[in-house]
Amino acid sequence: MMRIQINLLLVLLATFLAVSCEQASTSSAMVLEGKTMGTVWRVSMAGIDAGRKAALQQAIQHQLDADDAELSTWKPDSTLSRFNQNSSSAPQPVSSNMADIVTESLRIGNKTAGAMDITVGPLVNLWGFGPDKQPTQMPTEAQIVAARAQTGLQHLRVIQGVDGQWLQKDLPGLSVDLSTVGEGFATDHLARLMEQQGINNYLVSVGGAVLSRGNNASGQPWRVAIQKPTDRENAVQARVALQGHGISTSGSYRNYYELDGKRISHVIDPLTGRPIEHKLVSATVIATTALEADGWDTGLMVLGSEKAKALAIKEQLAVYLISKQGDQFVSWMSPQFAAFLIKPE
Repeated sequence: MMRIQINLLLVLLATFLAVSCEQASTSSAMVLEGKTMGTVWRVSMAGIDAGRKAALQQAIQHQLDADDAELSTWKPDSTLSRFNQNSSSAPQPVSSNMADIVTESLRIGNKTAGAMDITVGPLVNLWGFGPDKQPTQMPTEAQIVAARAQTGLQHLRVIQGVDGQWLQKDLPGLSVDLSTVGEGFATDHLARLMEQQGINNYLVSVGGAVLSRGNNASGQPWRVAIQKPTDRENAVQARVALQGHGISTSGSYRNYYELDGKRISHVIDPLTGRPIEHKLVSATVIATTALEADGWDTGLMVLGSEKAKALAIKEQLAVYLISKQGDQFVSWMSPQFAAFLIKPE
């Protein structure tokens, strides 16, 4: 018997905790929120006239709806779904946004030796975390091998030209899944919208990806909380001052289900074709953009603690890892992450 363990209320509470742990001190900030990409978005702005609230809410939702219509794997008429459904090896035209997301994803994918793989869609679907229904029994080895044969970053290419950009695949069944980086891209897109609107002090988030600029309504840098990696409580593990950066957390502790008495994580290892089973339960990355942070956190989660630490040091990434050892959570941070950490008072 399969039992779903995803509680929407807990997800919402965790999201609000992650992006607004310091909001009590910034009560005069304008806060807008809504839903997109199967998750929630939230924008906090300081020094904004209340009369702009309705127009800003509409502009934000309109932009995010457009992003979802382009990147969604759940909507059969999205730009990404049409690319996935087309088995041709001919280059297919895409927007500059799509080309940029895929280019950055391929870069991080190569840096992580394929641990972050946006072509992992067939495996995601096989394990029940995509548009297909969740399985009622464990996938067989033959099914896993067949799904893995339809994946691989080497089969995907971005073509940039003076008159446009295209995506090309040389594997007919290749399916691109941008859910691992979509929240980061949408968050960066919200930040650009804020700048276009003449707003310089803001904190924006889509799902678990967050980015800030300037200060909150109290004139202090925006602060963000990293949640303790459990779905049983909403407690703070650490706090950081973003200092104009993006932050994203990937965790195996909220999005999962149980099948045959075993917990099935939504984080799939492209190399094995199976959900991860190691002790790393949360990876947080701070980077220049939310998209970059969103891509790295997924790859590090797949790699596990030791490989993630080594890669963070090699690439000089700002990384905070939480592993479970017995009944305890053990944290590790890179030197670059320590610069953002707010020490307990």
